[in-house]
Amino acid sequence: MEAIKLVLPTKEHETQVMDYKREFEMNGDSMDGTAGLQNAPNFDEWLKALEDNSREETVRPGLVPASTFLAIREIDNRLVGMVDIRHRLNDHLFRIGGHIGYSVRKSERRKGYAKEMLRLALEYCRSLNIQKVLVTCNKNNIASAKTIIANGGELENEIPNGEKIVQRYWITL
Repeated sequence: MEAIKLVLPTKEHETQVMDYKREFEMNGDSMDGTAGLQNAPNFDEWLKALEDNSREETVRPGLVPASTFLAIREIDNRLVGMVDIRHRLNDHLFRIGGHIGYSVRKSERRKGYAKEMLRLALEYCRSLNIQKVLVTCNKNNIASAKTIIANGGELENEIPNGEKIVQRYWITL
């Protein structure tokens, strides 16, 4: 795996982010950890929503403050994944979503990026003084479960969410 870094999105990332979105749409994949990119009418509105939702005083009702990062491969500056770190949990996040959501583009999967993204996200959680981090995944997402376990995740339980089963893992920092 090539080294990656987590960076906050800026206008300069527009082309890469929109290419990332298209790749997910073409493959019919779920865009976890993208802070609603799939529903954003355009990049500028998505970027504005990220900014608003990053602070307690401007976060949209029903949401919690969050920081969304791009996982950029250092050798070629390619966007390989995205991670959304919620600063605290509301009822829904406590039950289903957790503190951290992430995704890796299909063309970059099975290269270790998810494991490293989660490790870097946990470092950020530590800087927010979060001592126990909840990370969830669908039971059928074996790769994500392995990523969480590799980063110290301990399965607490499994709960139904519609037709799916959500696994809830805790990581103590």
